[in-house]
Amino acid sequence: MTFDRLAARARALPPIVADLLVVAVVGVFTTADAAVNEPGYRQADALTWALLVVSLAALACRRRWPVPVVCVTGAACAGWALHGHIGELLNLPVIVALYTVAVLGDRRRTLWTGVIAATVSGAVALKVGRDVVNPQGLPVLEMVWPLVPLLLGEVVRTRRELLAEYAARAARAEEDREREAARRVRQERARVAREIHDILAHTVSAMTVQAGVALDALDTAPEVSRQAMTQVRASGKEAVRDLRATLSVLRAAESTAPAPRLDQLDELVAGVEAGGVRVSLRRDTGDAALPAVVEATAYRIVQEALTNVVKHSAARHAAVSVTRDATRLTVEVVDDGPPVRPPA
Repeated sequence: MTFDRLAARARALPPIVADLLVVAVVGVFTTADAAVNEPGYRQADALTWALLVVSLAALACRRRWPVPVVCVTGAACAGWALHGHIGELLNLPVIVALYTVAVLGDRRRTLWTGVIAATVSGAVALKVGRDVVNPQGLPVLEMVWPLVPLLLGEVVRTRRELLAEYAARAARAEEDREREAARRVRQERARVAREIHDILAHTVSAMTVQAGVALDALDTAPEVSRQAMTQVRASGKEAVRDLRATLSVLRAAESTAPAPRLDQLDELVAGVEAGGVRVSLRRDTGDAALPAVVEATAYRIVQEALTNVVKHSAARHAAVSVTRDATRLTVEVVDDGPPVRPPA
């Protein structure tokens, strides 16, 4: 199984499952590191494991309360250092929490979090005042490492925002094209309406005059009456031909811009996936044809829902389901991400 396929499956997991999986992985590495006995450092005791449990429990809530989780995991990390423990992997919980703050927040919050985290980390390093590898460089290094997950989260969030902006621009361009097409249709219909008015006004007026002549001559001049009625019939046939020719323009215009159908959902999904969101499509509408208006409405619902997923959610995966039973057509669109907070 390739890395891309693994990553795609991980993104498809429900948020709660993904969070618990992250906690489990971090817990395995952190527990192993906490259990290591380094000469000259305090061995794992009850306080060590209590801080570990609190840190992992807080990490499970990182999506809902990212800043408080950073405070809790950061305090646990500082507690280990002040308690005399050593272990680089003990920083994993706060690293994940810092990444979450950046990827789910905004630039201002990321900046303030970085300043505070670097300051606290440097202060703890000065308080501890020792490092096996590089005693003199410890405070500087300890001030730098909290910025790395924040920078990574900022890069990921910025990329998501750019993809959402590209998708929004594409949606706006599509809306502009639809509005322009609708405007042209209205103009054409207005022109056709004027032509129909001219045809009917001229022909009906002529037929009215000719029918009056026929009525007046019906008793006294039957031949004149017959000629007038013949002319009425000819005028009526000519009007019908003109109306058919004019209305055929409307039919031709409508045939060049058909309403969207459910078999076009694959193209819609491909466009959304090009914007960075993986979409799984399930379509079960049976063999019987649906009314065109029903298919067009269902397509528009899916289109609007996927546009909202890209623009207003940090989701990496969306699932589209269109199913039909004996009495109704059901459309369902769900995603795995929380809402994207607007920039401060």
